[in-house]
Amino acid sequence: MYQVVLLNDDYTPMEFVVIVLQQFFGKGREQATQIMLKVHRDGKGVCGVYPKDIASTKVELVCSFARQHQHPLQCVMEET
Repeated sequence: MYQVVLLNDDYTPMEFVVIVLQQFFGKGREQATQIMLKVHRDGKGVCGVYPKDIASTKVELVCSFARQHQHPLQCVMEET
């Protein structure tokens, strides 16, 4: 299993991170806000844990979505 992780940067708006968490990880507004604040405070936050192929697809989708909106948001996967 792999955890999908968002990494903090100084440019991506917090609201955009909340939207990503809601849209790609099915989080409710409150939970998405909590994860976003963890990313902001701790430098990274776990979005979810998935099998390797699903985690890889989610990383690609999030990175692509961020680039389309010209944000440098980084999304990576780490083996659990």
